[in-house]
Amino acid sequence: MVALPDAKSRLALGLDVTGVDAARAMLDRVGDEIGVIKIGHRLAYSGGFGLIEELSRAGKTVFADLKLLDIDQTVAEGVRCVAASGATFLTVHAYPKAMRVGVEALGPNPTLNLLGVTVLTSMDDEDLQEAGYAVPADQLVMARALQAQQAGMPGLICSALEAPALRQALGQDMLLVTPGIRFADGEAGDQKRVVTPQKAIADGADILVMARPIIEADDPAAAARRAVEEIEAGLAARG
Repeated sequence: MVALPDAKSRLALGLDVTGVDAARAMLDRVGDEIGVIKIGHRLAYSGGFGLIEELSRAGKTVFADLKLLDIDQTVAEGVRCVAASGATFLTVHAYPKAMRVGVEALGPNPTLNLLGVTVLTSMDDEDLQEAGYAVPADQLVMARALQAQQAGMPGLICSALEAPALRQALGQDMLLVTPGIRFADGEAGDQKRVVTPQKAIADGADILVMARPIIEADDPAAAARRAVEEIEAGLAARG
């Protein structure tokens, strides 16, 4: 598992802004208050692909949230390209074949950690039924998590609501990265399966992804510090 030496290393900033200039401005505002920088589709598709390599080479822990899913060769080539950028994390949709291909593409002792996206935290049981799934979210998450473990994936993307059950089923070695994190007095937005930072960590999550609660705050650095304080409290609650 990736080393997580302190509470700050467990906080990933979802850099959900448009363009590299906006990204740099937000990073300046947040300063050294976060441990991981997550670059997703919005920033990547507005010039941010080069930023993944730039920040990685500068010693930052970068999370490329690109959610790969395609034919085998395309997934393998994408995984290798992201690995060459120096990123620490990359998301792949948790389909068994895609996960196996991704793990095989990296070979032994990889520096890139693949994270299987189980079920998006913006989806609930009704959404899954509409999409054609016959099982509720918690069952689909568990099935995909077990498949990820069998494929040799080092980590998962899941809701913190599922963290206790996943910890019991998977043990302590699988990295659990949880989006849908909100402060108790914050807005859920388009997230449907949300948890506070303190509870998420106390229940077994390893890294928390927070975007809007930080980047839309009047003082993003202060919001990040608040999140880190809650993470510390969550770690203490674990005993």
